[in-house]
Amino acid sequence: MLAGIHATWEFETDAVLIRFERGIRAPKLFQALRERRVPHEALASVTLSPGKRGTVVLHAVPRPGADPLMAVADGQLKEGCDPYRLVLPADRETLAEYYADELRACLGPGRDEPAERFLVAAPKPPLQFKAYDGKASFDGQNVSFRWFWTGASSAKWKAGDQSFAVSALSGVEWRSPDVLDGCLRLVRRDGGPGPVPPDQDPAAVLFGLGYGPVHESLPFAASVLQAVRDADRAAPVPVPVGAGRRDPADIAERIRHLGDLHRAGLVTDEEFTAKKAELLAEL
Repeated sequence: MLAGIHATWEFETDAVLIRFERGIRAPKLFQALRERRVPHEALASVTLSPGKRGTVVLHAVPRPGADPLMAVADGQLKEGCDPYRLVLPADRETLAEYYADELRACLGPGRDEPAERFLVAAPKPPLQFKAYDGKASFDGQNVSFRWFWTGASSAKWKAGDQSFAVSALSGVEWRSPDVLDGCLRLVRRDGGPGPVPPDQDPAAVLFGLGYGPVHESLPFAASVLQAVRDADRAAPVPVPVGAGRRDPADIAERIRHLGDLHRAGLVTDEEFTAKKAELLAEL
């Protein structure tokens, strides 16, 4: 175990368990995350370097695509809010170097390649936060936006409160509230109404003036992205055209599985109907 400033790293046989402090001086993002388990296969490299004011910094760099939180952040996090940095007093440098070497020896053969799936879990729903123009909620299957009359544009009021099934999304974009155009925008599979500013887009909420802070909106966005990717992986594999007639029992089992996905909200009504007809045509 290696205790640093704002966090403690516990070294397991196949992962690093990062426990974040919840004191008033700890970054609010760390307090919101509480703890994260990072498998060794999720890491690309480990470095140890001098920090500020008599400290050293142990930094584990995740592989691209391994962590939904870092994928959504897309390089926008401030250095002090990076959950993969452990700041230690300089007198612990020797101990930190030992753990850095041990961790480097555990990195997998695929460390130089992007991860094919998320290896670090996103914060679990239900989650919600107040944006400048509405309240965003996520229950694990649907993202909902409820507009505030004090901030929402007339275009959003005209569109009404919104609810988006995870199966209808292909991704999520997060623009840090620390910049002027901060927002969270859902990427729809159907393309939506086209390229419009986030203040006019009913699939987006705005940040600013203390609304949509990093420690609330970033974990929210990461959780949505995790659910979207999980839904993609769970979607039924298309049956090749011309594959010939199939065993009726196999077709029936596929339809039952498709029905389970539909009831879980992972497949839309249209997708369910089309796929069911395609399967029945193989009988």
